[in-house]
Amino acid sequence: MLYKPFKDLMLSHLGMGNMRLPTVGERGPIDEQKAREVIEYAYEHGVNYFDTAFRYHEGESERFSGKVLGQYPRDTWNLASKFPGHMLRRDGNRLVFTGFGENRLEYYDSVQQIFQMQLEKCGVDYFDFFLLHGLNESSYEMYSDPEVGIIPYLQSQQKAGRIRHFGFSSHARPESIDKYLTQWKDVFEIVQIQINYLDWTLQNAKEKYEIITRHGLQVIAMEPVRGGRLASLPADAEAMLRAVRPKDSPAAWALRFLQGLPGMLVILSGMSALEQVVENVELFAKEDPVSEEEKALLEEVVRTMTNLVPCTACHYCYESCPQSLDIAKLISMYNEAKHDGRLFGISSALDTLGEDKKPSACLACGECAKLCPQEIDIPGVMKQFADMIAAPPPARRP
Repeated sequence: MLYKPFKDLMLSHLGMGNMRLPTVGERGPIDEQKAREVIEYAYEHGVNYFDTAFRYHEGESERFSGKVLGQYPRDTWNLASKFPGHMLRRDGNRLVFTGFGENRLEYYDSVQQIFQMQLEKCGVDYFDFFLLHGLNESSYEMYSDPEVGIIPYLQSQQKAGRIRHFGFSSHARPESIDKYLTQWKDVFEIVQIQINYLDWTLQNAKEKYEIITRHGLQVIAMEPVRGGRLASLPADAEAMLRAVRPKDSPAAWALRFLQGLPGMLVILSGMSALEQVVENVELFAKEDPVSEEEKALLEEVVRTMTNLVPCTACHYCYESCPQSLDIAKLISMYNEAKHDGRLFGISSALDTLGEDKKPSACLACGECAKLCPQEIDIPGVMKQFADMIAAPPPARRP
């Protein structure tokens, strides 16, 4: 396993993202047996950085992550979690968490109550890394509100030793990230951003990376394979990569792209199957970053993909949809149909959906778009998809 130095630590270059643990069914609870196998294999093969958050798996990821890791000596693994300020609102003197849908509002009296609960759920006395979750343009007001006092309280916990290292995750624009690091100079030690070879230009990840490293900080990578999108490329794009490295999977290309960035501390992979962990552990056994020629090839691959809607299946939108539409699934189907120019490949999946779960059921209320880290015009996409279904492209002749 490759390791990178950070302060007095040596962190595995490959990190385990516990947002996409194996589940029972498509949207069911964590499949504890399979998820345990994934985490244990990662740990036993050198991974020592594990990332979770308050909202992952509807609040169960923290509990399960701590339970599995707790069987090993505490000083052999690093646990990162995140404070859910991006999904809080104020109701008088109380904080309301809205992440699990309007029918499941959760009320808290203070930042302290939430943080203490997170420690208890994970079964730990301290977090090795603790981040503000989603410090973006829309959450800035909550995180900077002096009456709520999120950052001052968490700083006090760092001084007390209950947070070893403090940072933030963000899907914000580059100029906003620069603003945060300038305003809170010497507060944060790491920044976690979405970064991969597609978003290098599409979402200005290159500029974000350069801003963070210019401030003297290292980067934690999330969505390195873009929610699986870069692990399952269009056939023509995958063929371009296979022609150069026949044995490498598309996911390996995405991870090797990030290995070549000197400011990259940990590359998180949301490994949801044991075979993914096995492949990634092998990939991170040695340095093998992409060459300049391979970077140019990836740029060619990107040019074949940039007409797709850039959804990462984070499911933030699902949690706010009054119709409970599986928006990520619908966008994935839309991308496939748009890429193929026909509905044939998704017709079976469409047939399994009731009318109230199809894109035509979208109310265009816009609540989903407010939470989308990718800033996708989700109602617009649902309208285009509904129109495509209502008047499908002509079938291709064989």
